[in-house]
Amino acid sequence: MEPNLIKIVIADDHAIFRDGLRRLLATQEDFQVLAEASDGKEAIALATELKPDVL
Repeated sequence: MEPNLIKIVIADDHAIFRDGLRRLLATQEDFQVLAEASDGKEAIALATELKPDVL
């Protein structure tokens, strides 16, 4: 049985923070990072397109 993954889009203007958070979330089986955004405009576009559970 496949677990219900929590789908996430990471948004932050600091690339090193996004990278660290993505790596941390990758250690958890029930989280899936769908995409990363470097600003609010990009985050809204990705959220509209990908429909994540968490932004």
